[in-house]
Amino acid sequence: MMLRALLLTSLLSWANSQEGPTMLPEEKTKIRDQIVEMFDHAYGSYMKYAYPADELMPLSCRGRVRGLEPNRGDIDDSLGKFSLTLVDTLDTLVVLNKLDEFEDAVRRTLRDVRLDNDVVVSVFETNIRVLGGLLGAHVMADMLRQRGERMQWYRDELLHMAKELGHRLLPAFNTTSGLPYPRVNLRYGVLNPLSRTGTESDTCTACAGTMILEFAALSRLSGEAVFEEHARKALDVLWEKRQRGSDLVGTVINIHNGDWVRRDSGVGAGIDSYYEYLMKAYILLGDNVYLERFNTHYSAIMKYISQPPLLLNVHMHNPTVSVRSWMDSLLAFFPGLQVLRGDLKPAIETHEMLYQVTKQHKFLPEAFTTEFRVHWGQHPLRPEFAESTYYLYKATGDPYYLRVGQSIVEKLNAHARVPCGFAAVQDVRTGTHEDRMDSFFLAEMFKYLYLLFSEKNQLHFDIDEYIFTTEAHLLPISLSTSQPPCRGNNTEAPTAVEEDLFTYSCPSTQTLFPNNPSFAKTIRDSYKYLTGVGRAFHASPDRGIELPLHDHGMEPVEFLRSMGISLSPLNEAGATETHGAHEGVYRVKLVAELTQTPEEEVVPLIVQLISPPYLGRMVLTAGPAKFGMDLIKQEHGVKGSIVKTSPYTACGPIENAQELSGHIALVLRGDCMFAAKARRLQEAGAIGVIFIDHREGSNSAETPLFQMVGDGGSTADITIPLVFLFSQEGALLTSALEDHSNVDVLMLPKERQLDKADKPLGKMNIKFRLAEEGELEEGEARGPTLKFVLEKGEVVLEEEEYRQQGDSCLTPGGDHVPCSYGQTAASPPSHSPNDPNTDPRSQDSQVPQTPPADHRPWAPQH
Repeated sequence: MMLRALLLTSLLSWANSQEGPTMLPEEKTKIRDQIVEMFDHAYGSYMKYAYPADELMPLSCRGRVRGLEPNRGDIDDSLGKFSLTLVDTLDTLVVLNKLDEFEDAVRRTLRDVRLDNDVVVSVFETNIRVLGGLLGAHVMADMLRQRGERMQWYRDELLHMAKELGHRLLPAFNTTSGLPYPRVNLRYGVLNPLSRTGTESDTCTACAGTMILEFAALSRLSGEAVFEEHARKALDVLWEKRQRGSDLVGTVINIHNGDWVRRDSGVGAGIDSYYEYLMKAYILLGDNVYLERFNTHYSAIMKYISQPPLLLNVHMHNPTVSVRSWMDSLLAFFPGLQVLRGDLKPAIETHEMLYQVTKQHKFLPEAFTTEFRVHWGQHPLRPEFAESTYYLYKATGDPYYLRVGQSIVEKLNAHARVPCGFAAVQDVRTGTHEDRMDSFFLAEMFKYLYLLFSEKNQLHFDIDEYIFTTEAHLLPISLSTSQPPCRGNNTEAPTAVEEDLFTYSCPSTQTLFPNNPSFAKTIRDSYKYLTGVGRAFHASPDRGIELPLHDHGMEPVEFLRSMGISLSPLNEAGATETHGAHEGVYRVKLVAELTQTPEEEVVPLIVQLISPPYLGRMVLTAGPAKFGMDLIKQEHGVKGSIVKTSPYTACGPIENAQELSGHIALVLRGDCMFAAKARRLQEAGAIGVIFIDHREGSNSAETPLFQMVGDGGSTADITIPLVFLFSQEGALLTSALEDHSNVDVLMLPKERQLDKADKPLGKMNIKFRLAEEGELEEGEARGPTLKFVLEKGEVVLEEEEYRQQGDSCLTPGGDHVPCSYGQTAASPPSHSPNDPNTDPRSQDSQVPQTPPADHRPWAPQH
């Protein structure tokens, strides 16, 4: 036995030496203390500058209160005026052994937090953050109380609050299908005339399928089965609506009839936690139905979506077709889920790919291409990569993952830390910050990092007795035996799938790595230089590829030749090693240098203000879209009055559809895709859309124009014209709308702008006199004529009585008033949109005109 132990120790030491020394306990303690200090800085800043507001604005050093700050669209649906960050952080305090602070925070929650506010919130976000936060805190408080050490005063008040919130969320499930509405009013529910919601028809798969852990825990802790029954029913619907041929689900579904609205399928945003909750529902509740469904889906994922190290999006009805060339950062949770499944090889591969992307861009971009370039540049301090790092370290014990965790800590301190907390990164390419610190940063990031560098005996409780929700709240796995299950929870078992070693059991490192502690390293090494970071790139002059083409089947050969590739039989290629060649095998040689595909030229468009007082003199440079009406083919462009959309991001139901009908809509970029906004506005009757960049300071003078692209699916249904303005040009347009009740614009190619050849007239004095009747004979007035008509009864001012002073005019009564259009030919505002800016690429998908030098890629939220 001692010999085996020594041998295993020697093997582990050898493996560790291959990628750096083992991390000593002293170093782990130092990093763990650093994580606690970072948490104190973030949590302390929230309590000092923001509480009782929902979130901290770390750049402004104040709280974000919904309704008092500019509306951010769907992002704000997580804010319910219920001290979100405090509630979401409660059980983190216990994990970090801050028991005094936990007790104080619980008292504050009971004293200050109200759950009956007249606010429309996201059902999904409120469930995972607030309901999950209350349940996790109750579990921790009850655990401490039972030990007799603290919280002896606690009488399940947090559980009572959780039950109240559960009842306030239940009206969302009042649909014919059983799928919940995406939003609910905490005070008035959904269908009440005062609720300001209930008109939605769609929800995302994850939104409907990420309720079972919290709702089932609430049912089993409170004894009210209604919560678990509704959550299970939603999962039943999603299971029944899966595509039976592929066993995949789509991203967006109609909550009334169960039809799929978006049929793209992946493991990232919109679907992610649906798969997670099937697996974890089995672990928490012990119901085989959930595991069988998960295994069925997982087989489909590994067959169609997983292309290690990539995780692609495919069409659920035709899963061999990839629907987009980029991945979003939310899929970073998936390697952790694969660890729970026991499938460590693809987990290691995907995690290593993600790590290489972070080494290239400092953080995971919100979305990045399959070539690892930035697609969406934000990084809102998401914790999913840290989560998977924690799971992989616990599964393998490989100190490599401690080094990965250390790099996360260092980058957060170096690139996200600000005086009042930690700020989201607006664009990883520029390093600019965004004035937000989401509650999940405190709820999840610090839990996973602290646990990564902690030993079990350093924690205040046994972490293995709990399961993490998608928001990293802790629920006890004893619920499967200590509390009765939901009645009637045995749905029809799915079709049997091929089983493997871990179909019904937890992974074992002894089984996964028999006498081979370097197994994880051998997998990682294949992807060590995946993004090119860490070694110089050298083009290989020859690449040998063997293709089993038949001797006489020359069509494929001719096809390859048309691509600049020539083929010759191996025995004629002059190769030094032709042994083993057989008839029909060719050597491929590239005979043409493959050059980078040239970027498609972006044809600049303009938005020209043609109504008074602008009369065509204000011209704003705009970018085009790859979908919608082609303005280049419209001889005279598209003309219309502009109306600001409500909500401004157009990521939810359009509230001013009647006002928009027949007009050109102004809409703010961000929070959802260009195509989604365009569809909503087209349905509302808009005749065109002007998107305005939400990044302050961006302008067309210093940022290349780009073409807006769709959402990966077909955009043939969008037929209205679409243009994009950077924020400074957009500010001129919105300012014009604020100054004048009616602003007409013309959208057209820049080369066809009105009066393009005219030169500015500069200052002009116009003198006129009133002619006597009959003074102008026919033919006397040649060329352009200004005709002033005074209606009978109007007051005619003498020349000395009508004096323009600056921007004011003198009335007959001697008062100065702003000149109206008829009083003075006012010049348009002389603003210049040429201020410095940062690259504006963000949550909406786009095609840059030039490749970005350094890149990184939502959304949403969870």
